[in-house]
Amino acid sequence: MTAAPELPTPESPASESPASESPAPGSPAPGSSSGDSPSALAPDPVFAPASDRLIVRRNGAIGWLIFNQPERRNAISLDMWAALPAALDHFAGDPGVRVVVMAGAGDQAFAAGADISQFEDSRADPAQAEAYAARTAAAWKALANLEKPLIAMIRGFCIGGGLAVAMKADIRLAADDAQFAIPAARLGLAYATDSLRDLVRLVGPSEAKSILFSAERLDAQRALRIGLVNRVVPVAGLEQAVLDYAGRLAENAPLTIRAAKLTINALMRDDGRGDHERIEAAARACFASDDYREGRRAFLDKRRPRFEGR
Repeated sequence: MTAAPELPTPESPASESPASESPAPGSPAPGSSSGDSPSALAPDPVFAPASDRLIVRRNGAIGWLIFNQPERRNAISLDMWAALPAALDHFAGDPGVRVVVMAGAGDQAFAAGADISQFEDSRADPAQAEAYAARTAAAWKALANLEKPLIAMIRGFCIGGGLAVAMKADIRLAADDAQFAIPAARLGLAYATDSLRDLVRLVGPSEAKSILFSAERLDAQRALRIGLVNRVVPVAGLEQAVLDYAGRLAENAPLTIRAAKLTINALMRDDGRGDHERIEAAARACFASDDYREGRRAFLDKRRPRFEGR
């Protein structure tokens, strides 16, 4: 694997991390070193996102979405929100992509929240806040509706809106330098209801209240203990751990994974019922598929199955 181009080192972040809790400008996240960037891959030649702050890449069956604003610790700007739906639709429509991984450029952050430098012009009062929510709604919907497995690869800061994005992933794999927080109480804003629902489902109401009320930072091990992330690995091994895990998912039957994701997501909805017809159709598609026949044959032949997603 060839080395990825070196990305700029953050100098003056303007993210959801309050200044009183942010490290000194230009300082790396604990345990990090400058010059590393996720996924040594060339940009996808068949799709160019609407924003150069969102990088779309593909490595075999793995699609990559990389938040690319390292000078602001990958704070998510409005153009990045706007570019997300088309990028996710691109991967959703590509049968060669079995898994999508989200990551942050550089070695300091997954995403340190929304880009607060834009708030004076776009989120300064209730009316603007509603308009801002409407402009980002398509991104949240695209993240929630992706039927393929979505992995968040987290190192460094994962704060506020960045954590909300990570919670939309099915799986969160974190480096041991990762830090998590929701500093809404230090900024005077309200955290979105859907994001709070995701948080409560992951960590429970008591831990969710503690995170929101205190606005304190959680290290990777505490995040693991309370269920906010699935696994913690050393910084140096994070990308390989993600590649290995995503590769394993990519080898499994896509229709089975799709049916499982649809069913689990439906069971987690407030009414507990979900879309039964859609779930049943997904289950029937598994049993009618060539992949099911291939899985049976491979088991009897004592060989690894080769699934095609049909």
